[in-house]
Amino acid sequence: MTDEQKKKLEQKLWDIANTLRGKMNADEFRDYILGFIFYKYLSERLYIYANSILSTDGLDFAEVDEATDDGKAILEAVAEASIDELGYFLKPSELFSAVAKRGSKPGNFIIEDLARILNNVERSTMGTESEDDFDDLFSDMDLTSNKLGRTEEAKNTLIAKVLTHLDEIDFELEKQDSDVLGDAYEYLIGQFASGAGKKAGEFYTPQEVSTILARIVTTGKTRIKNVYDPTCGSGSLLLRVAKEVEVGDFNGQEMNRTTYNLARMNMILHGVHYRNFDLKQEDTLEHPQHADKRFEAVVANPPFSAKWSANPLLLNDDRYSQYGRLAPASKADFAFVQHMLHQLDDNGTMAVILPHGVLFRGAAEGHIREYIIKERNWLDAVIGLPANIFYGTSIPTCILVFKKCREHPEDILFVDASTCFEKAKNQNYLRVEDIAKIVDTFRGRAVEERFSHRASLAEVAENDYNLNIPRYVDTFEPEEPIDLAKVASELKANATGMAELDAQIAGFCEELGIEVPV
Repeated sequence: MTDEQKKKLEQKLWDIANTLRGKMNADEFRDYILGFIFYKYLSERLYIYANSILSTDGLDFAEVDEATDDGKAILEAVAEASIDELGYFLKPSELFSAVAKRGSKPGNFIIEDLARILNNVERSTMGTESEDDFDDLFSDMDLTSNKLGRTEEAKNTLIAKVLTHLDEIDFELEKQDSDVLGDAYEYLIGQFASGAGKKAGEFYTPQEVSTILARIVTTGKTRIKNVYDPTCGSGSLLLRVAKEVEVGDFNGQEMNRTTYNLARMNMILHGVHYRNFDLKQEDTLEHPQHADKRFEAVVANPPFSAKWSANPLLLNDDRYSQYGRLAPASKADFAFVQHMLHQLDDNGTMAVILPHGVLFRGAAEGHIREYIIKERNWLDAVIGLPANIFYGTSIPTCILVFKKCREHPEDILFVDASTCFEKAKNQNYLRVEDIAKIVDTFRGRAVEERFSHRASLAEVAENDYNLNIPRYVDTFEPEEPIDLAKVASELKANATGMAELDAQIAGFCEELGIEVPV
């Protein structure tokens, strides 16, 4: 599929999404449209897989008679193989295209049918390896909601219309190397994020920023064993790492149930096998679900300066005990850093997006910052990003990069990329050249006047472990020297000109017989 065809697909999906827009807010119609797309994907993927099994017998899965003994035997065999390989199963009558065709005929009500089918997808996984990955996956799609229509007929009409439009789109799943649908899904998530205001930060990191983090944590590698995001949102940051290198396993945790569902769908839509991702729904700081694991790549865009319990009992937790201090209850930024460092493997790289306050705030945060640098020497780089590049907030942010075994333990790289952006209508965005410059500077640890600096550990210590970027990267632009002789000459010329003008005004006043203004 060409770039133009891909853009047309993305636009078509967005147009279908807007069919629901007049009925509900962005968050709500996002959950419906992405859920329907995911259901279509599951159906088409299963249909292709089932036909690959039945091809030797010359059978088409969609035409298997579910009522006959032979048909039941065939479906039982396909179900067993499908659940093992794909993690779920659907009957021929439950396939997306079959439901869409039934819904397109006047008088056919499909809402109850559709609700039962989505429930059956989850039920087919019960007691299997994939149960956790499909559990309550469609829980945010309330097909009885009055937001879909005031009457059952209106709801049915709207849903049938959306399914019919989606059924006309070929997702090209039979093409092994095609990730068209996955990319289109990411596009839609990004579109919803751009209109979701402050809430967008809960589930989506702008693609350009994700790319920087992904390239940083994969520097010098073509494959990594695993990647982890403790605040994984819709999973876009985890999947972005897989755009750079081959990834063995994806791991993440997300507190918001709706966003957690979105992340699991996103994984499956991008072709990540259910055995290769382990996403959990829980509060990462209070109830970590991967505490016994260590990861080669750790990435995150945690909620900025979020509140947390800061319970003193957590000082006995291995994640925090060595520091002797907890992050303040009003700002959990360093609590996430401490948690992530605990999960980071010795050969790994960690990159996390944080507000600038973490660079210079004192008290407990200053203590933790000093311990990380002075006692552990884990901080590898500080990269300042432009303001207004995240959805829902205009504050400037930074990327902190950590390694437990640093290639350059004698200094810390500081990068001021605050001017690397282009203005858009509502916010700034990083261009391709901006991303390349930031990543290349990090990888080469290049020093450039007014852009980057390698600060020795002694220099950082002299600054009392304050990491405020202007302390290390001088961005001051000296003003051009003033030519006083030229200025005096211009003032003299202006004075002469004013005298001539005054004389002209006096002449006009005399002709008019009025007093000359002073």
